[in-house]
Amino acid sequence: MQYKDVELQLQLSLAIIFALVAVSEGLDNGLALKPPMGWMSWQRYRCNIDCETYPDECISENLFRRAADLIVSEGFKKVGYEYVIVDDCWLAKERDQNGDLQPDPKRFPSGIKSLADYIHSKGLKFGLYEDYGTKTCEGYPGVIGHMKQDAAKFAEWEVDYVKLDGCNADPKTYDSAFFFVPLSNNWF
Repeated sequence: MQYKDVELQLQLSLAIIFALVAVSEGLDNGLALKPPMGWMSWQRYRCNIDCETYPDECISENLFRRAADLIVSEGFKKVGYEYVIVDDCWLAKERDQNGDLQPDPKRFPSGIKSLADYIHSKGLKFGLYEDYGTKTCEGYPGVIGHMKQDAAKFAEWEVDYVKLDGCNADPKTYDSAFFFVPLSNNWF
C-alpha cells in the first residue's frame, strides 16, 4: 500500500469517527429533539380571506380543523408530524378595545382558544404567526409595543409554537425579538 493510500485511509477513518461522535450543546429541557414537523398554511393558501368564493380554501378555523383531521387520518401524525400552524391573515385588522390581538370574527367565529383546543384534542400542537413589527407582512397588527400583552394572550390561548416574522420591523431591533419567546410559555 502506498503512503498516499494509507494517509487517505486514515483521513477517512478519522472523518467517520468524528461523524459518529458528534457533540451537541443545548439545553437539557427535552425541546427541539427533532426538527419541528407539521403543516403551515402560507405556501398553499397565502392570504386568501375570501371565504364566500373559496369556502374550503380561505384562512379560517374550518381550514385548520380540516388540516388537523387530515394529519391524523392520513397517518402523518404516526410518522412524527405534530404541528398545525396558522400563518398570516388570521387576525382582525385592529386590536380590541383593550389592545389585545383578536382573530377575524367571521373566519374564526369560535375564537383561537377553541381552535387550539380542537387541534390539541387530536394530539397535535398549535402554532400561530405574528410579526415583530408594527404590522404583519399582510398588514395586520404586529407585536411592537405589545410584546408582553401578546405573549400573555398566546399563553392564554395555549399556543405551542410561534412563527415570528419581521416584515415591518427595524432589522436593528431583531435581536430583542428573541425576548418575546420567554415572556410566555416555554416555546420551541
